Amino acid sequence: MNKTIWVILAIVTVLAIGSVFSYNSLVTMNENVNGKWSQVENQLQRRADLIPNLVNTVNGYAAHEQQTIQAVADARTKLAGAQGPAAKAGANGELNSALSRLLVVVENYPNLKADQNFRALMDELSGSENRLAVARKDYNESVQSYNTAIRSLPASVLAGLFGFGSKEYFKADDGAKQVPQVKFDPVRSK
Repeated sequence: MNKTIWVILAIVTVLAIGSVFSYNSLVTMNENVNGKWSQVENQLQRRADLIPNLVNTVNGYAAHEQQTIQAVADARTKLAGAQGPAAKAGANGELNSALSRLLVVVENYPNLKADQNFRALMDELSGSENRLAVARKDYNESVQSYNTAIRSLPASVLAGLFGFGSKEYFKADDGAKQVPQVKFDPVRSK
């Protein structure tokens, strides 16, 4: 009888220790996902902060292109107010579309493309786009690891008990699946 109690006590102790390690692992992974998401938001904010300067620079050259400039400003505002990965991805898609239209406007103003302030802002925006792509990739990788962990045994039991739910991936907007069309205008003579 004494031997049976020790065996049961040993099994309970091993299960308790395993549960603590599994729980702590889930907490760590959850915080990693949250940290990666904050980096995505950080890069979205960095890009959103650059856009007013870009718009003001373009606005000085192309005052009559107000509709395009307003679309960029509106899309930036929508992105700033979006909550969660799905809403941020949708607002990001609208901003990408508006920025594409703005770049078409820029093509019509060769002096603007040569302007030092504009070039510096475009370089910053390009850098932001690269950082944003890396942040989204890192976030999605951490979501994948976390979601896999909470669906795998034995962690799935603890995940259910302690309310660890699956996380949402940052997905590209539907328009990102289309191949962009590049059209060059013939050089205009002055």
